[in-house]
Amino acid sequence: MNTLVTKLDHIWISLTLRQPWLPATTTSKVQLSTLPPEPFIASKKPFKVELVGGKRYSWCTCGHSKKQPFCDGAHKLKAPGLMPLRFVPEKDTTAWLCGCKYTNNPPYCDGTHKQDFIVSATLHEQTDS
Repeated sequence: MNTLVTKLDHIWISLTLRQPWLPATTTSKVQLSTLPPEPFIASKKPFKVELVGGKRYSWCTCGHSKKQPFCDGAHKLKAPGLMPLRFVPEKDTTAWLCGCKYTNNPPYCDGTHKQDFIVSATLHEQTDS
């Protein structure tokens, strides 16, 4: 019995290591990081918007949306680890929504854009790709 298990283990190990039926090109790249990507700084200033009470909004958290400060789905391709922040204001109001994406009070601006790491950051032109 012990010999049978050893022979079977040997066959299994050799088949597992060789796998001649799989071409080398079928191996896929695996992203090992579990951290979400850093947001793209869309603007160094907040966006002044008129919000309607009871209406559902999706604030862009990745910074790649072309409909800033709101989400247009760009995160699906450009920042898959980030999702929009959905919120519903209680009443009609004028609000300043964060453009730098680093606020501690999302989606509202808290002045984080005045910190050195935002002020000194280079804004990149968004591309269609």
